[in-house]
Amino acid sequence: MKQIGYLLLIMVVLFSCKEEKKEIMNGASELVQEEKAPPVIREFGYVLNDFNVVRDTIRSGDSFGAIMDTHGIGTAKVFEITNAIKDTFNVARIKAGKPYTLLKSKDTTDKVQVFVYQNNKIDYTVIDLRDSISARKSKKPVTLVEKVASGTINSSLMQTFDDMDLNFLVAYNMADIYAWTIDFTRLQAGDRFKVVYTERFIDDSIPAGVDQIKASYFEHRGKSIYAFRFMDDSINKSMDYFDEKANNLRRAFLTAPVKFSRISSRYNLKRRIKYYGNKIRPHRGTDFAAPVGTPILATSDGIVTKSERKGGNGKYVKIRHNATYDTQYLHMSKQAVKVGQFVKQGDVIGYIGMTGNTSGPHVCYRFWKNGKEVDPFREDLPASKPLADSLKTGFYNHIKPLRTQLDSILFEPEKPKKTEEIL
Repeated sequence: MKQIGYLLLIMVVLFSCKEEKKEIMNGASELVQEEKAPPVIREFGYVLNDFNVVRDTIRSGDSFGAIMDTHGIGTAKVFEITNAIKDTFNVARIKAGKPYTLLKSKDTTDKVQVFVYQNNKIDYTVIDLRDSISARKSKKPVTLVEKVASGTINSSLMQTFDDMDLNFLVAYNMADIYAWTIDFTRLQAGDRFKVVYTERFIDDSIPAGVDQIKASYFEHRGKSIYAFRFMDDSINKSMDYFDEKANNLRRAFLTAPVKFSRISSRYNLKRRIKYYGNKIRPHRGTDFAAPVGTPILATSDGIVTKSERKGGNGKYVKIRHNATYDTQYLHMSKQAVKVGQFVKQGDVIGYIGMTGNTSGPHVCYRFWKNGKEVDPFREDLPASKPLADSLKTGFYNHIKPLRTQLDSILFEPEKPKKTEEIL
């Protein structure tokens, strides 16, 4: 009897082990099946797994109708679509180079159900053709990431940013902030900067440009200049940049009419020119050299009084800023403004050229004060009004942590210059 009992016990144990192994195998099978399931992909407010997805780019000569026709939607239906969504989206304004996405049904008809036009990395327009035709504008979710950077100038601001693999848009924004206080054509080796800024990211990973510079520090020719972004409620609720003493960094005039150019010839009333037998030929302007087609900017707000071509001036623009100041911009390849037009500081008024008497592409920038041509770099030009006293307490509280953050940033050591490959 004992032997029979032992035999039954062994059979029960073996059966239990077999069942456990079966359960483990079933669990492993389910786990494998679960791992093989495709991830759910969501974009533009849709689950892309539910569609056949076609991605493409608008080409030169493409039209909305032609794209739809290629994917089986006829002229009559296209007319119905364009008429139904005209208040939201003008299909005639699609531009070459812009990406678009088609979501098509996952059946034998492969019918277009959704058309998505991407205006840029963030903004897009959805045309839904399912139950009823509808259109909506939307944005991709954007995350702002705060970043800091610092560096020492070796040749130029742009070159320094390139050498350090920093976003060049930060350099452009810094140039705008300090455009009234620093002549970027005369940076010196050893000038230094620190900056706190935010950058946009789509889906936490795709860069979508610089959002804003929150604070920066620039050390130029031994002089330290802080800049803090702050809203001035006293002037149309405008965002502007102020130094640590609440002085507005903006000035009545930009220091240069061209970004990131170099001065090829300065204002000089005793200049001698070899071409004219070394005779004195006064130069009453400042020449900024740059490639043909480079935008020329109005250095201050004003009314255009001249926009013409005349003699040695070539194509030029002249602006009346107020009862005291006028500026003139010579040798343009073409003008971008007309007489009587109001322009704001920083507006494009023309493009670098070689018209008139010139030996190379540049803009000759001339500056009048009370009807007399003067050297703007020797003038004590007016500054914008400082921050109102009523806002200063809030301003100082706002910049306190930002200044601490800036001061704690160590200067990035210079990196070796990039070398070209020898082919």
